[in-house]
Amino acid sequence: MQSSDKINYEPVCIVDDDDFKFKRKVCEVKVVGTIEDIPDVVFKYRIDEIFVCMPSISKKRVAEIVTICNSTGVQVKILPGVYQLASGQVSVSSLREVDIADLLGREQVKVNLDEIMGYIEGKTILVTGGGGSIGSELCRQIASHHPDKLIIFDIYENNAYEIEQELKRKYPTLNLLTLIGSIRDKVKLDDLFAKHRPEIVFHAAAHKHVPLMETSPNEAVKNNVYGTLNLAKCADKYEVETFVQISTDKAVNPTNIMGATKRICEMIIQTIGKRSKKTKFVAVRFGNVLGSNGSVIPLFKKQIEEGGPVTVTHKDIIRYFMTIPEAVSLVLQAGAYAEGGQIFVLDMGEPVRIYDLAYNLIKLSGLEPNVDIEIKCTGLRPGEKLYEERLMEEEGLQKTANGSISVAKPIELDEDNFWSTLDKLYVEAHNETSSMKELVKELVPTYKIDKRK
Repeated sequence: MQSSDKINYEPVCIVDDDDFKFKRKVCEVKVVGTIEDIPDVVFKYRIDEIFVCMPSISKKRVAEIVTICNSTGVQVKILPGVYQLASGQVSVSSLREVDIADLLGREQVKVNLDEIMGYIEGKTILVTGGGGSIGSELCRQIASHHPDKLIIFDIYENNAYEIEQELKRKYPTLNLLTLIGSIRDKVKLDDLFAKHRPEIVFHAAAHKHVPLMETSPNEAVKNNVYGTLNLAKCADKYEVETFVQISTDKAVNPTNIMGATKRICEMIIQTIGKRSKKTKFVAVRFGNVLGSNGSVIPLFKKQIEEGGPVTVTHKDIIRYFMTIPEAVSLVLQAGAYAEGGQIFVLDMGEPVRIYDLAYNLIKLSGLEPNVDIEIKCTGLRPGEKLYEERLMEEEGLQKTANGSISVAKPIELDEDNFWSTLDKLYVEAHNETSSMKELVKELVPTYKIDKRK
């Protein structure tokens, strides 16, 4: 800072938890206290910004330090990782704004994709919901690992067009096919599989918004359950090698219709997978994805931009969070680990209180929570739980080679009764009856029927 004419900052003082450094100087800048002293130091020296220059410390410690810094009301910036500095990728001038991911309090899951992506190379890959948050990131990662052909399948043409154009720019030699269609359309799916013979399927297409599905429960069933059933049957019929179902922690002991349909999807792929001679069917279960379409962070940012209030359904509601790259790396690793019938579960560390996320995001925006921007608790929505679980009690967990990924044991079910109930459910859902919910509850007993709908 002192030597560069491009950085318009004046270093005023340093804090460090090493007692040996107290009152010493670095280029005439004095060490005046420890991290715990930051609030007093900011007041005493009239500090405008705090730079956290500790690139090698854990995410948990970063979260603790950022919380202390946020209490002062001044802006906080973080130095990039030390490996980036050493390699010359960035300089000290690359201090970045604090990202909300810094507040999750855990290290990001690291997966060496180059080691596991051999099964992608030279294969025809189908990604359903390929224009969505998870689907599009899957397409990016797959495109960089030399598939023979990548097929993007999505009902929403705008999203599909965006990822298609991005991949064409980045990978001009990629054999890319974008198809618009619905997983509900059996004829379309059969035509796709017959013509293009995908060898690996990543199934990310789904209705996922909990409150919207509570008011349109038949759509959740028609799309999530029967779309998945159509796709899984095609995969089995055309002898796909690996089928990876994107699931959610909301499928564990679900109380809402969205979670219940995703649990039924897990049951479908495990049941079909048990009988399939050629295809390995697996599911991947993870929590809320930071920054994905419809997730809480973009909503909070929009509410802050509009002057508030920021709305949280309950002060004590907690959720597991992960980043989009983490979620996608888990999905890709599941494909590599697939033996058939497994549900992969990610260790997402400790859950995060949504109220704290809202509070910290307001602070990171340079505003004072409940002074400049109100945080308003609106009450739990129908089907919403205070906390999500990662697995049902009877599932148990078994570790994989990647310590952050575990396998849940499949739960036995009466297959004849399962298929018979699914047949009845199909009729009731497509006839738009409310008795459809009773059949969902038969399949998923924890589901709570909202009598108001």
